[in-house]
Amino acid sequence: MTTPPPYVALEGPEGSGKSTQAQRLAAALDAVLTRETGGTDVGARLRAILHDVNVVDLEDRAEALITAAERAQHVARVVRPALEAGRVVVSDRTVYSTLAYQGYGRGLDLTELRTLNDWAIGGLWPTRVVLLEAPVDILAARLRGRELDRFERAGAEFHYRVADGYRAMAAADPDRWVVVDAAADPDEVARQVLAQVAVKGVV
Repeated sequence: MTTPPPYVALEGPEGSGKSTQAQRLAAALDAVLTRETGGTDVGARLRAILHDVNVVDLEDRAEALITAAERAQHVARVVRPALEAGRVVVSDRTVYSTLAYQGYGRGLDLTELRTLNDWAIGGLWPTRVVLLEAPVDILAARLRGRELDRFERAGAEFHYRVADGYRAMAAADPDRWVVVDAAADPDEVARQVLAQVAVKGVV
């Protein structure tokens, strides 16, 4: 049986440089580049609800269900077809963001979230996860001066819980996860991301 191509996730807190590094990694691997939320036309409409600062009464469970619906569409329309066509996929955020944000951040039950999202993605979890991590003051400085979305405005305690969640997931699954210092120069971060992905057997 042919081994499917890698499905690589770039994960991390706000301001960690996921989008930049996902673009650079995808270019280096000649991979399909995508993102969650918003990687499909339907997903873009759902993302607009999730990130809208005027949405102030969204229930945590409703938020989790919207992200699961977006993810189901994304995996069905983008990720799975690309992998079946033999392409490496690099995604700026994946299912692990839900565990970090709605699980550790919002406090929803992690087991229930895993079950819901496993069903949504048909069991297609990323094969490699790169966690971009940087000190809180550096992340805050990167966000300063830009228009913040609903998640970015969620408050320091929420983002501390999200960061702790990412670290916990990485520590619990070292065969799948690698951690890269995102405080370095972007070129150095890109080199480290590619090197760590290579160690995991992607290239």
